[in-house]
Amino acid sequence: MKIYSTRHGQTDYNKKDFILGITDLELNETGLSQAKQLAEEIKNSGIKLDIIISSPMKRALKTAQLAAELNSLELVTDERLREWDYGKFEGLHRTAEGFAENKREFGVRMGETGESLLQLSHRVYSVLDEVIEKYKGKNVLLVSHGGICRVIETYFNNMTTAEYSNWFMGNCQLIEYDLGD
Repeated sequence: MKIYSTRHGQTDYNKKDFILGITDLELNETGLSQAKQLAEEIKNSGIKLDIIISSPMKRALKTAQLAAELNSLELVTDERLREWDYGKFEGLHRTAEGFAENKREFGVRMGETGESLLQLSHRVYSVLDEVIEKYKGKNVLLVSHGGICRVIETYFNNMTTAEYSNWFMGNCQLIEYDLGD
């Protein structure tokens, strides 16, 4: 079994380096182009997928739809792949005071009213546990968000707090996790 993970294409918030969590934005023109390139990359690379599971948020769902259509794949959504709720940091610039520090405090709600990393990890790990059980022997693409991709990375690879805080997933970057079965 292989699980592939990708982050949605670019949005205007991404372009401006704003913190984008629960705000449900569409892809911008660059993001649409990136999503189309990802769909082509999957088609031309020889990657054999069985299903795509996506966040229901507009930016991830559009990315997933383009890949599903071009590759004739079933697409389902899972609410647990929604982006991290960043609380009061939502919509601020990534350099906002306290944001980087809050991201390292695993048991503290992000921006006071959002989700803690522990809550987020529970949500994402439950999806991964279910996907591994339900789709054993199949290849699955998860289409989600930067914060979700970071947690997915911790599921498969050990990361220190510093590594976690600095890990970044590019728009429409594709990562493969081979479960070896």
